[in-house]
Amino acid sequence: MKRTVLLAALLLALGLEPAAAQVTAIKAGKLLDPETGGVSTNQVILIEGSKIKAVGRELAIPSGATVIDLSNSTVLPGLFDCHTHMCMTMNRQRDAGSYFFTTLLDTTGYRAIQGVANARAMLEAGFTTIRDVGNAGNYADTDLRRAVSEGLVPGPTILNAGRIIAPYGGQFFLQPEKRDLGNPEYLYADTKDELKKAIRENIHFGAKVIKIVVDDQPYIYSVDDIKFIVEEARKAGLKVAAHCWTDAGARNAAEAGVASIEHGFQMTEETLEVARKNNVVLVGTDFTLAAAREWGRPEPEKFHAVFVERLRRAYRVGVTMAFGTDMFFAIPSQTRGASSIAFIESFVEATIPPKAILQALTANAARLLGVEKERGAIRPGLAADIIATPENPLENIFTLKQVTFVMKDGKVFKHIK
Repeated sequence: MKRTVLLAALLLALGLEPAAAQVTAIKAGKLLDPETGGVSTNQVILIEGSKIKAVGRELAIPSGATVIDLSNSTVLPGLFDCHTHMCMTMNRQRDAGSYFFTTLLDTTGYRAIQGVANARAMLEAGFTTIRDVGNAGNYADTDLRRAVSEGLVPGPTILNAGRIIAPYGGQFFLQPEKRDLGNPEYLYADTKDELKKAIRENIHFGAKVIKIVVDDQPYIYSVDDIKFIVEEARKAGLKVAAHCWTDAGARNAAEAGVASIEHGFQMTEETLEVARKNNVVLVGTDFTLAAAREWGRPEPEKFHAVFVERLRRAYRVGVTMAFGTDMFFAIPSQTRGASSIAFIESFVEATIPPKAILQALTANAARLLGVEKERGAIRPGLAADIIATPENPLENIFTLKQVTFVMKDGKVFKHIK
């Protein structure tokens, strides 16, 4: 703020006027508020620079403003994916269904390039904000976030996790002669001193969220361990996302009060209740059948069915849910963005109402990521992250697969007329 004021004063002293921000007016045939499920017709959204200035019916459009006519579309906030991996694309034929080989064969530089391609594809599909939860080599995710924020490459706003913190071994099963095979994917931490060091190292190298693996080994993080992690991260203003593959791990994470449980597909009714009581968000990464098959999961039909059944139970219990996909592999003939939005199919299969799906994709996700005062809604003062679809998603949720307009921070990235 001080820097802006000083710059303005300097320009005035030199007899120069500060350049006026570009004004854009969007004519929205239908304006959808996912938080309330309300739909307003014939609205005008005024955007000045990167921010929304005003929203209303029959607003006066300033002279010289760029006018975008979306009168035949439904306009809504940009979408969120709260669990994704931009800097990792597993090749099933090469990697035999295991990202262990990806981490060995792909350099950090190559993974950064993958991140650029994946970020662009996500933005094209309507995802304007994402949480990248690790598996990015030696902090390629930090470099990608920086490149997007500086305008070097197009992509969503990124909150990245850096290296995943985990008990010894992480998600790998090592051999004594090859103890370093977990580098640079994980920071192994089994004592409070190691946990504190791992958290601080991540923050130092640009992490905006702390990602932990709770339970992929026979030994798991305890409630006390996780409470320590949550508090240490909180001191730096960061939240904790907890990968939980078992009910025991999810129960520990829920009792410890993490911001979100990732996956949690084995969560029992009791553990879901603990999560609801402690305001822990479920980012279920609810795999479609097509995604489970492409990943190479054994018995993909059963794997998919478990996710759908847990998704149905979580909604019934009343756990807050935010949309996340865990996409780290390629599905033939689909971009990363297209394969990610396809995860709404699991929500539909679990009979989740369209309004709740939209909330998971926007308002719930914005609050989880801590950006609700900046993004996630179409309101004056917020970032102009706006998309449009041919139909009303409340009536046909699958219209989200056909996003025709994407604006990010006031700049048009996609407009199919």
